[in-house]
Amino acid sequence: MSYLNPRPEPSRVAPLAEQAPTDEPAFVRHIERHRRELQVHCYRMLGSFEDSEDLVQETFLRAWRGRHGFKGTSTMRAWLYRIATNACLDFLSRHARWPLTHSWSHSVGGAPAPDDVPWLQPYPDHLLDLAEPSGREPDAVVVAKETIELAFLVAVQHLPPRQRAVLILRDILGQSASDTAGVLELSVPAVNSALQRARIRLREHLPRQRSQWTPEVGPTQAEKALARRYIAAVENADVDAMAQLLHDDVRATMPMPQPCEPSQSGLPSTRWIGRAAYLAGFGMGLDPASPAYFGQWLCIPTQANRQPAIACYTRHEQRDVWQAQVIDVLQIRGDKIVEITAFGPENFTRFGLPLTR
Repeated sequence: MSYLNPRPEPSRVAPLAEQAPTDEPAFVRHIERHRRELQVHCYRMLGSFEDSEDLVQETFLRAWRGRHGFKGTSTMRAWLYRIATNACLDFLSRHARWPLTHSWSHSVGGAPAPDDVPWLQPYPDHLLDLAEPSGREPDAVVVAKETIELAFLVAVQHLPPRQRAVLILRDILGQSASDTAGVLELSVPAVNSALQRARIRLREHLPRQRSQWTPEVGPTQAEKALARRYIAAVENADVDAMAQLLHDDVRATMPMPQPCEPSQSGLPSTRWIGRAAYLAGFGMGLDPASPAYFGQWLCIPTQANRQPAIACYTRHEQRDVWQAQVIDVLQIRGDKIVEITAFGPENFTRFGLPLTR
C-alpha cells in the first residue's frame, strides 16, 4: 500500500442487513465493538489522541439519537464511519487548525524545517492492536504502518478538512467514490476532484523518501534493534554512540536546554533541530558539569504509531525517584534514525506507564 500508488478499491460485497437494538444498553453493546477502530479514524482526521476520544463519544451519542435512521441497507460499521466522519468535520469547522511554519529557522539538516503541529499526540501501539479486524469483520481495515505513522499524520494535517476526509475514506478505508459522496453529501465528480487534489498536496508534505519505505504493520526487528542501541546510548551518556545512529539529515524535536532542578515538572518548550544541534544538546543534557544537566536517564522501549518509541525517565541526584520526562518516537530509514519526535510526560499514562518509578 502506498499513497503515491493508492490501494485498489476492494470488491463490493452486498452487506448483510443489520438491525439496530432499540434499548440503549443493548445498542451501546452493539456499537462498542467498533470503538477503537472509530477512534483510529477520528485520530487520522484530527491528529490528536484526546480529541479522537471525545469524537468517538460524540459519534456514539449521535448514533443513539439517530438510531431510527439506520435502515440496515449498509453495515453498522459503514453507518458509524459516516457519523464519525461528519462529527470530525463539524469539529474542524469549529476549531480551525493549520500547521505552523517555524519562523526561527529556515532549514534543519539541509532540509526545510518541518511545520509544527502542536496538537499532535502519539497513539500507543497496544491500543492500535485493539482496532485490528477479526475474522468476523471482513469489511474492516488493518492499521498499516504507513497509514498511521507520524509523518503521514503531519502531512494529512495540511489538507483542508473535506479533502482530508475524502483521502482517508477512499485511500485508507477503500470506500467507493459513490459511497464517499454519500457520506459527505457531494457528487461523485466532486469526490474524484477532491481526491486528486488531496493526493497531490499530500505528496508535497510527505518526506522525499516516503515512496521508498516498505509498508509494514509495525516496527521491524532491525528497527527494534536500533531502538535498543538508542536506549543504550542515552542510559550510558554516550554521545559518540548516539552520533552513529543518526542520519546526516536527521530532524528532531528537543527540549530547550535548562537546568534540571528537583522542582522542575513537565517538558520545556520544544523546537526542531538538526543533527549537530541535537548532539550538542544531547551531550549537555547528560553532562553533570553542564547547566542543562537533566540527571540520570532510564529508558523503557515501547511503540507508537507503528514506530519504535522510547519512554524516558530522569532522576536528579537530589531525587529519590525516576520522573517521567519524554517519549521519543523514532522514524528509521535503513540503519539510521531520520526523525525523532518528542512528546511530553502527559502521554505516559496512555502507554500504561507510571509517571514515577
